[in-house]
Amino acid sequence: MPTRAARALAIVTISAVILVIGGCVGGSRATGTPGQSTQSLSVGGLTRTFHIYRPDGISEPAPLVVMLHGGYGDGAQAERAYRWDAQADTGRFVVAYPDGLDRAWNAGSCCGRPARTGVDDVAFLSAMVGVIEQQIPIDTTRVFVTGMSNGAMMALRLACQSALFAAVAPVAGTLLTSCSGAAPTSVLQIHGAADDRVPYGGGPGKALTAAGLPRVDGPSAESVNATWRTIDGCAPPVSSTSGDVTTQRADCPAGKTVELITVAGAGHQWPGGIANPVVEKVAGLPPPSTALDATTTIWQFFSQHHL
Repeated sequence: MPTRAARALAIVTISAVILVIGGCVGGSRATGTPGQSTQSLSVGGLTRTFHIYRPDGISEPAPLVVMLHGGYGDGAQAERAYRWDAQADTGRFVVAYPDGLDRAWNAGSCCGRPARTGVDDVAFLSAMVGVIEQQIPIDTTRVFVTGMSNGAMMALRLACQSALFAAVAPVAGTLLTSCSGAAPTSVLQIHGAADDRVPYGGGPGKALTAAGLPRVDGPSAESVNATWRTIDGCAPPVSSTSGDVTTQRADCPAGKTVELITVAGAGHQWPGGIANPVVEKVAGLPPPSTALDATTTIWQFFSQHHL
């Protein structure tokens, strides 16, 4: 059976073939240039876009973090809201902010047009990683994916169905696709205990009707965590609490870990993110919790893992 690294290489190779067959790679600025840039590529007959932030002075192979926006968001919004550029400057890594089709991702049974029409977002995101690796010195053993809400669901789908990512970190998401045959992967979940859109305890959440998004109905945060502990063959989790933050950590073979961070009183938001009063009012969402800096916490987790 091929190794995980071999499968990852195969996917990158396939991604490059998709780009040659499907069309072009273009953009307003070369990805290899430090700073911000935007590019587009064609996958499955669709033109897809993504944004890159590359800190100045990176010359050796660097980690890559893929940040997936939530439903009704986009890559530019995620770049503004979740403070990943500043974290990249400190941690010396590259960040990709892809755009979902019609502001959504096909994470399985959710969300929007991508789920209704069967858009292959796994192929798009795999191809995007392949393109970035061709243009920037990326350490292919340290490619990671995180996401918010629908983006978190997509991150979990990638964990189940892709071999590219050394670790995944969904925030306010759930698992809405088959994970049979998934390879062991380090997973960090962050979830607010008071989330009413993707309930911590599972089941149907409150619909984001103002944004035109559907009601999410999936397993609980703890059930998703248990699924990954089974996949990874982990030891029983150990729990600790500091203020409003409770962490369950399970150590697993080959240096992998599976963690669940629960933030008491937090709703459907990115803890430590930048508040947007207009969006929060329209969607009926609380401001981000200040009990945890999710971006810093996720990067600390990612920095401990590689393929």
